[in-house]
Amino acid sequence: MDLVHLLEESARKFSWRRCLISAEGNYSYHSLNKEVNQLAFALKEKLGVKKGDKVAILLNNCPQFIIALFAILKAQGVCVPLNVFLSSNELNYVLKDSRSKLLISSTDFLEVLHKLPPKKVILTDKEAPGEIFQNDRFFYWDKVLMKNRSGNPFLAIDPESLALLLYTSGTTGFPKGVMLSHRNIYSNVLASVSALEIKPQERFLLLLPMFHSFTLTVCIFIPIYAGARIAIIKSVRPFQKVLRSVLLNRITIIVGIPQLFDILQGINLPAIFRMFLRVRVCISGAAPLSVETLRRFNEKFKSISLLEGYGLTESAPVVSLNPLRGLRKPGSIGLPLPGVETKIIREDESEANRGETGELIVKGPNIMLGYFNHPEQTKETIKGGWLFTGDMAKIDNDGYIYIVGRKKEMILVHGMNVYPSEIENILKTHPKIKEVAVIGKRDKSKGELLLAFIVLHKDASISEKEIRDYCRGKIANYKIPRLIEFREDLPKTPTGKVLKRKLI
Repeated sequence: MDLVHLLEESARKFSWRRCLISAEGNYSYHSLNKEVNQLAFALKEKLGVKKGDKVAILLNNCPQFIIALFAILKAQGVCVPLNVFLSSNELNYVLKDSRSKLLISSTDFLEVLHKLPPKKVILTDKEAPGEIFQNDRFFYWDKVLMKNRSGNPFLAIDPESLALLLYTSGTTGFPKGVMLSHRNIYSNVLASVSALEIKPQERFLLLLPMFHSFTLTVCIFIPIYAGARIAIIKSVRPFQKVLRSVLLNRITIIVGIPQLFDILQGINLPAIFRMFLRVRVCISGAAPLSVETLRRFNEKFKSISLLEGYGLTESAPVVSLNPLRGLRKPGSIGLPLPGVETKIIREDESEANRGETGELIVKGPNIMLGYFNHPEQTKETIKGGWLFTGDMAKIDNDGYIYIVGRKKEMILVHGMNVYPSEIENILKTHPKIKEVAVIGKRDKSKGELLLAFIVLHKDASISEKEIRDYCRGKIANYKIPRLIEFREDLPKTPTGKVLKRKLI
């Protein structure tokens, strides 16, 4: 099935059930689908969007993002969600590379919008402040919607056709457009719903940026498929607002990045708050969850399952998840989703033995169509239907996967392969260390040296010697960082991944 019918089916089955809750307004499944149709008609008939045209979205978390997403798909277009944290130059690059015909945004991005190239823009604002926009580039949401039209504007959708063009975060250079089909995403939705035992009664907390693949699949497509409710949080600041939403909206599923669960396990919550909690599952993704955070969270919230998963934008995005029922192994990213195959390979691409470290490759209906405008990189990444993730990992005898590090981040120390994440995971267990990133630094006489960037908890102090002493006995001596640099913070992507290239 395609993503358009995913919404249609839920609007039919759960018509008057509440779907979206937000500060900007609430929507039932019926009213959501109705406004989606009105915008889809406008895209086709007023703004000339044709089959296969790219339409970009630059919005903070709000119902209009979800409405625009499905309207673009119903108009047989391709949705290009834009990272709201990019500069105008970076946005220009993505808009040009994707060949986006139209942009849906708001006056939250007023300064950026005036720097972007001439392109039609739909503004979600009811009325722009003053007379900011005086030319025919800009259209207002309420005036664009074709409210007199009823029914569905879409024709038959090919499940193999392109649905989303998602640009990678660009941690290693210019971002690439990942092409995901309707089938890629829909198959990942079905597998995830099965693994998480999602029911219509679920209430999801959506606080991660909507433009991210993790949020799109787990916080939007999954709950809408299931007929569940989504509580939209525009910003995590102040954090009390997030806690209030969890309580008042009787949230059952929280999807976040490791920093969120690190905050939750560290704050003092009133007993009455815990008494009224309805959360049954927390899902951590987008970046590695430390074993120490998991341990502390489990101690504090004994009735809540905190599951670490793993995925890539290129896999739509979920690959594996620690099981909801049965054995969960700290430090592991769990077992592959139903229908997803995983394998560890050596440098010569032969299959590695259980427990042996090698590159993780993935196969399944969720694997991307390829990189937009980059056929050579697509061939390097997808071989024989297998997605080469670039992540170094190992699989134990029970089939649980452990990520060791990035292939490109491997550091050669005295002829030995060292993976930074192994050292980072050890250092994160120290009670005074909040964050850490390890890289290799070239030395003319000694080859590569291990350099650890460390962020301490507030008011904590520790010497370099204490850090090295803490590592002894936990990892081999050659893996202990020779160089240590203390930082106030580490540069990160919006989803919490450390931008190591900015540390060098």
